[in-house]
Amino acid sequence: REGSALATELLVEHLDATGVIRRFVHSMLLDESDVDDVCQDSLISVAGSIGSFRGGSAVTTWVHAIVKRRVVDHLRRRRADAPLPGDDAAPSQRMSSMLATRATVQAVLDGLPGPYREAVHLRDVEGLTYGEVAERLDRNVGTVKAQISRGRALVAAHLRDNGWDR
Repeated sequence: REGSALATELLVEHLDATGVIRRFVHSMLLDESDVDDVCQDSLISVAGSIGSFRGGSAVTTWVHAIVKRRVVDHLRRRRADAPLPGDDAAPSQRMSSMLATRATVQAVLDGLPGPYREAVHLRDVEGLTYGEVAERLDRNVGTVKAQISRGRALVAAHLRDNGWDR
């Protein structure tokens, strides 16, 4: 924290080697090239802002906050670069495409094993917090987070394997 270049280098190497940042980013993004880009940006941000770490929380909590900001920045850049839907597509066609996508995702969710399906549904469809999901399912919050992460990964893999990656 006090500006030691060696300490900063060791921290960045440790975060990279253990995959902590990659896991954080991968929990928020699906595309591997996006994950790689955001991991790199996050490592640079950690190194550049080490002086802002005050020690009031775990280093990983501080790093997670940095990663979330880098993911948001990445998504904003992507949104700014994304082409708008063509005017030649009728509103009914756009709505039909949106409904088909939702139906596909819902079908994949319905096919998940029970613990993953329930946890992902409560968190991502009903919008409950992790704590509320844990309480509703009578599970530990850590277990719920792991089940949601695994469930999302299963959904993403199924969609990717069936040509739904964009």
